[in-house]
Amino acid sequence: MPQPTRAQIHLDKPLTNISIGYAQDPAGFIADKVFPRVPVAKQGDKYFTYDIGYLYRNGAKRRAAGTESAGTGWKMSNDSYFAEIWALHHDISDPDRANADVPINLDIDTTEFLTQQMLIAREVEWASVFFTTSVWTGSTTASDITPGNLWDTVAGTPIEDVRAQFSSILKKTGYKPNTLVLGIDVFDSLVDNADILDRIKYTQEGSVSTALLARLFNVGNVYVAEAVYNSAAEAAADSLAFVVGSNDALLCYSNPAPGIKKPSAGYSFVWTGLANNNMGQGVSKFRVDVTKSDRVEIEAAWDSKVIAANLGAFFSNCVS
Repeated sequence: MPQPTRAQIHLDKPLTNISIGYAQDPAGFIADKVFPRVPVAKQGDKYFTYDIGYLYRNGAKRRAAGTESAGTGWKMSNDSYFAEIWALHHDISDPDRANADVPINLDIDTTEFLTQQMLIAREVEWASVFFTTSVWTGSTTASDITPGNLWDTVAGTPIEDVRAQFSSILKKTGYKPNTLVLGIDVFDSLVDNADILDRIKYTQEGSVSTALLARLFNVGNVYVAEAVYNSAAEAAADSLAFVVGSNDALLCYSNPAPGIKKPSAGYSFVWTGLANNNMGQGVSKFRVDVTKSDRVEIEAAWDSKVIAANLGAFFSNCVS
């Protein structure tokens, strides 16, 4: 006896309570965490810098009766920033909007997509400026440090290695480093490092966390760079990797309250005049009549700037 087939009695349709997509946790991005944002009204401008040698010199002298006091002064110069504009858009055509099935919301999906794209762009640019070799001079060698005993080996001594560079930055600048940025492989190695585990074995800590590492390394913040991105061109085979070097680390002083005469290893100058907010970023939607589409566009302007290279020490290839 003929029977209706399954395909005849059931037509597949999109589920309204689930869809599959990939969106990284913003907590894994560090570009907006490590160095403070400095809102600026103009796209480009100058700022003053003070020579540390003059500020820290011992100039006071004993004064004999009836004589003038010793004279002194300081040296100033200036540097500049320029907030480059970054932008990206996606067009939602009228036919696409009319044909979209529940639970798809093209406006929300597009905004979330563009926001993640901008997060990745900021992270990639941040890493190219700050988290790379031949930038920082605060170390004992005034250059990059590769531990003699890598931190994923039994002989590795990460606490002593970081402490040595902590002291070096303090000696060169008078500022204690307060931030440690770790690549994901470095963090994973520290979690299993014998020296660190030995130091906490009599504590109530259940596991090695960033908060625990901050106490061990005597810094206020430990950040682990977890963001990934696809470096392949569109339509090419995916090439996914961590944005920030996974086997590197950065120790630095990041000023929590940027202002006049307040140094920091780095600042992120964000142009508020572009987006009219302290993030220097905005999303807009407008009609493109010629293509009968709605355009959703994200735009931001910033300049990631090394302010004081002697306030940072970079650890290159900490793990094997």
